[in-house]
Amino acid sequence: QHYFIQSNLSDRRSTMFNICKPKKDDSLRKASDDKAANGDKEKAKGGDKAKDGDKAKDGDKEKAKGTMAADKKPDPYYDLIMDEDLAKNEWPKAFDAIHKAETQSIMAQVMTKEMFEKMKDIKSERGWTIARAINTGVTNPTSFTGCHAGDLDSYHTFKDFFFPVVEKYHVGYNTKTDKHVTDMDVKKIETVLEKHAEKKIISTRIRCARNLSFFPLNTLGTKEGRVEIADLMEKVFATFPAELQGTFYRHSTMTEDEIKHWVDKHFLFRGKDLMQAASGYHADWPHGRGIFVSKDEGFLMWLNEGDHLRIIAMNQDGDIPTTFARLGKAAKAVEDGIKQVTGKDDVFARDDVLGMITCCPTNLGTGMRGSVHILIPKLIKKIGFEEIDRIARTMQCQARGSSGEHSEVVDRVDISNWRRLGFPEYELVHDMVKCVNAISKMEDECE
Repeated sequence: QHYFIQSNLSDRRSTMFNICKPKKDDSLRKASDDKAANGDKEKAKGGDKAKDGDKAKDGDKEKAKGTMAADKKPDPYYDLIMDEDLAKNEWPKAFDAIHKAETQSIMAQVMTKEMFEKMKDIKSERGWTIARAINTGVTNPTSFTGCHAGDLDSYHTFKDFFFPVVEKYHVGYNTKTDKHVTDMDVKKIETVLEKHAEKKIISTRIRCARNLSFFPLNTLGTKEGRVEIADLMEKVFATFPAELQGTFYRHSTMTEDEIKHWVDKHFLFRGKDLMQAASGYHADWPHGRGIFVSKDEGFLMWLNEGDHLRIIAMNQDGDIPTTFARLGKAAKAVEDGIKQVTGKDDVFARDDVLGMITCCPTNLGTGMRGSVHILIPKLIKKIGFEEIDRIARTMQCQARGSSGEHSEVVDRVDISNWRRLGFPEYELVHDMVKCVNAISKMEDECE
């Protein structure tokens, strides 16, 4: 059993969803004494009965509406649904089974009952709780990470929980001694994409996540806040240099033709993610969401998909250096534009140890994911997708279906960098290029 939580969290608290029963209509008109006194008593009664009948019908309609509202079930793909125990701020009984499972999320590996009891009454600066943080992993025990943050302060308020999670994902990173670095200089990419690999690449995308420092993360966001971010960014788009200029499309106002067009091009995000929804990502969908597309379609931005901003550079080929250079230019234009419009000096949520702050601990640091779609039909047939992914992970990368994580694999895969934190952006691109070269060579060696 789960509890459905209202999406409006402006008071920094998760409140139980209350279903309001329709009020009984006790204002039915009585018979008119004046008309009765004038000899129209029977007529008046008849008229009153008709009016009463109309009122009763109206009452039935309202009651039906109320019943429909009461019967409407929350959608787990969009609505925030809390585990029954977590909604009461109690240790989830679900952990009995979760902790016995052979495979556990990183959250489950770190979280203990003692830790929960110690943290359960604490709130971060903007009101995030440990119950909200782990809800996604409790309600979706097959998730890989199993937790999300609500603001920058979450990572420090619940440091004893989040820092071990960070170190388990970002293997080798020491949160006590290491500092994150950033460098998007394309000239520092030393590994060259080999010709045999470049020929197999269908497209290249490199993106980075950014969150505004003066808003809570989207897990704690409100409808009004998301719309405000969209309104702000619409002004920022107008500051872009000519080569990055384009059009902003809001999910709430797009036409069916526009939706189909961008879906067919794989540019449009659609929400509908169980694990994100369980942390409040998709509340008030589709308000405040949108995409910005440059005129040449080489630069794209997603607004309030997960993090506030996803800055995306892409090419329909294997020209990785050009794509990475465009990303650096776009990221700078976005930051400069926000500073210009808001008059603020520091506009992104960032931390010396954790780098760029993101909702999911896996994206901390650079917040960057560089990927290519590569055709390797013979290798897929010979060793299978799971083995390709295992090999990629030995090279600090991962493999996904070409339509995203968990999508079907036929003749191509998505290869991307795995690491995010503790390494400059150019080195993560270096990881991807090395892996793609190796995977391409394996394809050529297939009989």
